[in-house]
Amino acid sequence: MLIILGLSVVPVLWSLLLSFQANDLVSPSTWVGLDNYRALSADPAFGSAVEHTLIYAALYVPLSVAGGLAFALMLDRPIRFISVYRTLVFVPFVVSAAAQGVLFSFVLDPEFGAANSVLHQLGLPAQGFFGDPSQALYLLVAISLWSGTGFCVIVYLAALQGVPAELVEAARIDGAGRTSVLRHVVLPTLTPVTIFLVLFQTINALQVFDLVFVTTKGGPLGSTTVIVYFIWEKAFKSFTAGYSAAAAYALAAALLVIGVTLQLYQRCRTGKAAA
Repeated sequence: MLIILGLSVVPVLWSLLLSFQANDLVSPSTWVGLDNYRALSADPAFGSAVEHTLIYAALYVPLSVAGGLAFALMLDRPIRFISVYRTLVFVPFVVSAAAQGVLFSFVLDPEFGAANSVLHQLGLPAQGFFGDPSQALYLLVAISLWSGTGFCVIVYLAALQGVPAELVEAARIDGAGRTSVLRHVVLPTLTPVTIFLVLFQTINALQVFDLVFVTTKGGPLGSTTVIVYFIWEKAFKSFTAGYSAAAAYALAAALLVIGVTLQLYQRCRTGKAAA
């Protein structure tokens, strides 16, 4: 109980109070009410961070879930070395984001990286990669897909074992092809799992930080500054802890709305199916 209170409940309540104060982590706090939230709504830097985060999430979430489903369907069959293939797909997921960032920082280094060396061998022009504002955010999405899709694959593989074999067999007897079975039997059965994965991946996408911190540090020219990096920057570089706490609670409110919406959607689907 003490550990839970000390490491979760107390910091949450303290940061909520902090969001209504002006605090530089050194001087005594000053109560400012909703001023931090008003300033946040008018801050173009926060608006850019929200935009970058939404772009990242809009690309990462559907691609990781759809990619996970595609790989799971390919790996849900008795072929030779299937365990090896499943392991290779899942291994990137267990690599920490910090390690991924260090690895790809070397590979995608504009001057000395292996990626530009390969492009040179192919006769293609060198790329700026993390040094190019038009590429950096999309490279972060690609790296996240390399690691995050494996989780969706494993979850879908487990869920595919629960698809009723008798329904699949009945559909095939009725003349349904592979596409029809997938559309009308398999995908509806996997709907609760898909909703869970969308929620899980959305939360991960909106909270992305460590990969950004290790690779780009919000650059170049702020093109990869996401919400959590913005929160960290305001708290520990600008020393505006109250403002940072307000941004953190804005993110928490967004996550709450998304979570509740998906839960209500799942309950509505379950109710319709029962009816």
